[in-house]
Amino acid sequence: MKKIIAAILVMITLFGADKVAAQFRYGPMVGIDITNLTFKQDLFTVDQSVGYSAGLATELMFPGIGFGIDAGFFYAQRGATMHLGEKKIWASQGYGNTRSYLHYIQIPIHLRFKYTNLNGLEDYVAPYVFGGPEFLILAAHNKVPALSYAGGDIGLAAGIGVELFRRWQVSASYTWGMSFALKTVLLDNFSARNRSWDVRVAYMF
Repeated sequence: MKKIIAAILVMITLFGADKVAAQFRYGPMVGIDITNLTFKQDLFTVDQSVGYSAGLATELMFPGIGFGIDAGFFYAQRGATMHLGEKKIWASQGYGNTRSYLHYIQIPIHLRFKYTNLNGLEDYVAPYVFGGPEFLILAAHNKVPALSYAGGDIGLAAGIGVELFRRWQVSASYTWGMSFALKTVLLDNFSARNRSWDVRVAYMF
């Protein structure tokens, strides 16, 4: 992270302060996600589940160099369907197919590059890429006594997007959970991490 910040500062110096006056924007965001829980071992089947997200997106861009930072404050629903009944250890307790709902407060902080040197076409369409860490705080979850939950999660995201008419932003990204999101109560050290595809739409003021 220190190297990234240093590189941004160097580029700002090279291009001159008059060209890189930061432009800050913000706006509402809504999206859907497809999430899976990846366990350390394949003891039972896990099905992907669809969730949703909503919140406030922000963007700080440096004109002339195309680089910037985007961040946000979102509500995000994650989770997956676990076929616990496939194993006797859980089937004997009456478990079958169990849907886990994880409700997070999500705070992404991404480095962004937006291509705007398009001879005026950027007023209508401007592609961009982004990536960086995401911090998730567990706000709530449904009650599944067979599982215990971590208080939060740290992810690493990478994605692409397009800005339309300098206002609408449509993006798609994939997030790798870097820490465990939940684990089973009966088996020691049997934990799962979030893996999520996200498609989001934001309107920037």
